[in-house]
Amino acid sequence: MEPSRNPAAALGRPLTVAVVGATGLVGRTMISVLEERSFPVGTLVPLASRADGRTLRFAGREWPVREATPDAFAGVDIALFSAGGSVSRDLAPEAAKRGAVVVDNSSQWRMDPGVPLVVAGVNDEDAALHEGIIANPNCSTMQLMPLLMALRDAVGIERVVVDTYQAVSGTGQKAVAELEGQIAAHAAGTPKEVRVYPHAIGFNALPHIDVFREDGYTKEEWKVIVESRKILHLPDLRVSCTAVRVPVLASHSEAVHVETRDPIDAARARALFAATAGVIVVDDPAQNRYPLATDAAGTDEVYVGRIRSDVSVPDGRGIAFWVVADNLRKGAATNAVQVAELVASRGWLVPASRRGSRPA
Repeated sequence: MEPSRNPAAALGRPLTVAVVGATGLVGRTMISVLEERSFPVGTLVPLASRADGRTLRFAGREWPVREATPDAFAGVDIALFSAGGSVSRDLAPEAAKRGAVVVDNSSQWRMDPGVPLVVAGVNDEDAALHEGIIANPNCSTMQLMPLLMALRDAVGIERVVVDTYQAVSGTGQKAVAELEGQIAAHAAGTPKEVRVYPHAIGFNALPHIDVFREDGYTKEEWKVIVESRKILHLPDLRVSCTAVRVPVLASHSEAVHVETRDPIDAARARALFAATAGVIVVDDPAQNRYPLATDAAGTDEVYVGRIRSDVSVPDGRGIAFWVVADNLRKGAATNAVQVAELVASRGWLVPASRRGSRPA
């Protein structure tokens, strides 16, 4: 079930909401989603690395961008972070110390055993255990979770192999500009400028996202592996991932193969996915209908199609599918706001240790 979109009714008051990294792609999207979903913001506190006179428009007025410092969180109820791991490492505890619930979009806190890692509508009850910080998963992990949780609950899952095809907006505005510049350079017959990635991304595919580990996986691939285990509460789940950057502006796509504990066919998987909140099945290959990055861009749903039995797995215990979602929205900003709705509407703005209760 999607979290309540009316936390104001539960609270009886508007909230003070800070957005850290407010001038970046994800930060701006967070502010847009707060407004779109009518989150009960009484005061918006846009924060960035420096205060230089900039303002951001929200709810019909301009709000000054302030410098992100510990004292900027005084009086803040919820702080949405999207400013990188080092900022989250230094400032998230300071925000929590001052009474804010932090929803952090960096990788800094995701695998901390004391920090819930939450996909709204998938493992909501984990959010109740927070002690001031809740982590947003990696965008690639995020769009997988509603589908894997549906399979886990219905037939069990033993192994997951996922190949991701990730948009340049996942890297930020500079990467978007570089792709657009390389496309223009190609059309003009001039050299492509390469700064953001190790190779040109225009008309290319780079099997390299984040840095390589000693075992040959990238950090991006490893995030999908370990985060999936934590969210699904399956610490021994076998997962493998290959992450590829592709010349797409928005929305990540993934080819997924799941080995299940019990048999499952395409029809049952299709029905399971269709019954999952926030998931839209687009699966009519005969009519050329399947999820596309261009269709997912600007939306908050997870789209799944190309649902079929994995013939490489014996006894009907394999399913394959293609999943697409907007990486800036459901993959980051929208989930952060949904988690904020969740904690506000269920009375979880106070840390679990101070509530003195466990989730129902």
